Formats: sequence, structure tokens, C-alpha cells
Amino acid sequence: MRAVVQTVSRASVTVDGEVIGSITDGLLVLLGVTHADTPAIADTMARKVHELRILDDEESAATAGAPILVVSQFTLYADTRKGRRPSWTAAALAEVAEPLVLSFVEALRRRGAQVQTGRFRAHMLVESVNVGPRTLILSSDG
Repeated sequence: MRAVVQTVSRASVTVDGEVIGSITDGLLVLLGVTHADTPAIADTMARKVHELRILDDEESAATAGAPILVVSQFTLYADTRKGRRPSWTAAALAEVAEPLVLSFVEALRRRGAQVQTGRFRAHMLVESVNVGPRTLILSSDG
């Protein structure tokens, strides 16, 4: 599992002209799933994201009560080593990835996080205003 985590003053995701998720002063998480991922990995990644001390004054979403916007992002597993056309073979199929993204979101909610989400398999417009900017890349695969 890979996550790009950004501190944002605001972020939103729009599908078909409708804003379906929106936060202020929190974290935007772009989340990619690969074949080896499990619900246990999703839980570990959710805990890490929730407890990362990257907000102002070294606070985390957990301590500050900051909201989190989670957007699935299979392209985080693009292989660009050969040619100009990325390969997506490392990304989990939608049928595998969607339940694991939902597991990640539920793990955040169990920890008390306020979570908004994008829509799986939808063409999404993601807008964000980064703070800092602070951007971290987390990976469960080493």
C-alpha cells in the first residue's frame, strides 16, 4: 500500500460536477493498493497516517482532530522504468483494491478520525491547497 499524504488548508473531490468530499485544515491522502496488501496492512497504514506528527506544532490528525480526505489512486503503482507508457500491473485490480481502500477508511474512523472520501472507479477532480508544503510518501512495501 502506498500513500501520498499532504497537509492542506482545504481539499475537495468532485464527481460529475458535485462535490462529494471536502475538508479544511487537515490531510489529503492519495492511496494506492497493490496485490500483496491485506486488511492488516490497511489498518497499519491508517494508524500511521492518523498519528503522523506533520501538522502545525508537530500535531497529528489524531491529536488535533484534523479531518482526512482519502482518494483512491491506483497510479501510485505505475511502473515507468521502460518506455513512455506506464504499466499498471503492480496496482491491484479494482475488485481487490476497493475493499482495502474501504478498510483503510474504516480503520481511520475506528480511531476517531473525521474522514471524507472520493468515489472509487469515478473520474474525480481533486483540488487542494497545500500547507507548508508538507508532503510525505508512505509505503508498506519497504
